[in-house]
Amino acid sequence: MSIDNRSSDIVLELKSLEKQFGDHSVLKGIDITVSRGEVISVIGSSGSGKSTMLRCINLLETPTSGSILYHGKSIFDRDFDLRQYRAKVGMVFQQFNLFDNMTALDNCIIGQMKVLGRTREEARKIALGYLNKVGMEQYINAKPRQLSGGQKQRVAIARTLAMSPEVILFDEPTSALDPEMVGEVLSVMRSLADEGMTMLIVTHEMAFARDVSDRVVFMDGGVIAEEGTPQQIFTDPHGERTREFLRRIL
Repeated sequence: MSIDNRSSDIVLELKSLEKQFGDHSVLKGIDITVSRGEVISVIGSSGSGKSTMLRCINLLETPTSGSILYHGKSIFDRDFDLRQYRAKVGMVFQQFNLFDNMTALDNCIIGQMKVLGRTREEARKIALGYLNKVGMEQYINAKPRQLSGGQKQRVAIARTLAMSPEVILFDEPTSALDPEMVGEVLSVMRSLADEGMTMLIVTHEMAFARDVSDRVVFMDGGVIAEEGTPQQIFTDPHGERTREFLRRIL
């Protein structure tokens, strides 16, 4: 099944999503919608299921039950184009996941050629544009070992953008960074939000979640315990578990 991006303003929808690892239930019926241009921050304690939810959306993990819809179409349908879906729903990881033996530029080229079928010349032009966008144009020939954590994460973001995604999933993109490098990555993410990129962000950066998000989702024990605007979640949360989490982390 080919993917038609014009079908709905709702880009992604999770319905009753569950994930078990053996006897351990990590996701216990997740329902969430992500609309075009929306920035959603997902917060919660370690082990609450945040990263597992993202990994299920990107099919790095296979859900135990429930459904994931992309523009109203189930990604589990036999004729659904998963290759195209994975290109349209990009992911930025905690640990960058760059190829150590490739330059920053080649890291941003290879996926375009293999997945999207772009020529090397076309892929190079696009990669250079996004490396420039994230402030890494001086480092196109550097390999990951020559870059700081913040620089590697910016290359990882450029690599994802080069795939022309409709949605970007961010899994704790600053958690592996030294404090002084966090700001440079958050700055790139803020600019993407300003440009209307649809983003689902698992983060422990509460100031970013409060200032940049359209919606904040609080996960606890494998469920969505509360969701709302940043103002509602951070100034007047309804749930005791939400209030307890925020007291602990703020």
